[in-house]
Amino acid sequence: MGKTAIGVMYRCDSPPEQLPAYARLVERLGYDELWVVEDCFFTGAVSAATVAASVTETIRIGIGILPAAFRNPALAAMELSNLERLFPGRILPGFGHGMPDWVRQVGAHHPSPLAVLGETVTVVRALLAGETVTVDGQYAKLDGVKLAFPPAEPPPISTGVRGAKSLRLSGQVADGTILAECASPAYLRWARDLIDAGRADAGRNDDPHRLTVYGFLDFDSDRSYARQAIAGRFLGGPPLSPADDDLAEEIAALVAAHPKVEDLAGALPDHYVDRFAIAGTPDQCAASLQALTDATADSIIFIPPTDPQLAVTQITLAAPTLLPG
Repeated sequence: MGKTAIGVMYRCDSPPEQLPAYARLVERLGYDELWVVEDCFFTGAVSAATVAASVTETIRIGIGILPAAFRNPALAAMELSNLERLFPGRILPGFGHGMPDWVRQVGAHHPSPLAVLGETVTVVRALLAGETVTVDGQYAKLDGVKLAFPPAEPPPISTGVRGAKSLRLSGQVADGTILAECASPAYLRWARDLIDAGRADAGRNDDPHRLTVYGFLDFDSDRSYARQAIAGRFLGGPPLSPADDDLAEEIAALVAAHPKVEDLAGALPDHYVDRFAIAGTPDQCAASLQALTDATADSIIFIPPTDPQLAVTQITLAAPTLLPG
């Protein structure tokens, strides 16, 4: 797939009215991609992607991710076809399970999240390819549906997933996978193996599969933002993957001894920051990028700090050092 793309996330907790200026800045700085986020209940990713694409010229716009259970797949395909025809070759859609509590909160819970995701991605890909789709699945139910305006070239559809079953499904049905923050190089390799097993299951070994990874960016020698972000993930996020089991006991002991984010952040060993973020001096950040690239990342997306001005400063300082010349 060529060189590893480097992009930036527009955080879901950033006001939507600041997106146009941010998108223009990210493109001007030379980044390859800008990713918008759909977390409940912040902003809609399709409208955000439309805004970001409309104020820029060439940068690719990622959607990470659309919770599959929230949308009828035919409507999702209509929206994505519209975007792809308006901005050809620039849209990188992603679907995922969504956070279980949020899905339940809006009445979209389904007993089989895997079926929801697999059927949604399969149907959306078929519709974007111009096919007429009839399906009576556990979730997706379409009767002779065909898009009036399919794109000339369908965009690659990725899934934003974490666990072993979902990663294998991604290899079976999707064109790419998005791995969330705190993805270590070991986790990327573990995920790639499962994705490739899914590709083999579906006879898709020859199809490309794009691996996108999010990473906390802290272009600062004190690495305080990265420490806080990693600590928050350890305290409130999903468990580490089996690829990082060598740290499980140590992390459990650290969390037990430091139950507050601030305290845990200060107690994290330096090698945790190296492993789970892109943080520190220019050389440290470059080494983390290279490690993710060596672990087969096709696209690395920086998650900047929450403070908007600090985010702008960080991505501006990082660009001349970390982007390929």
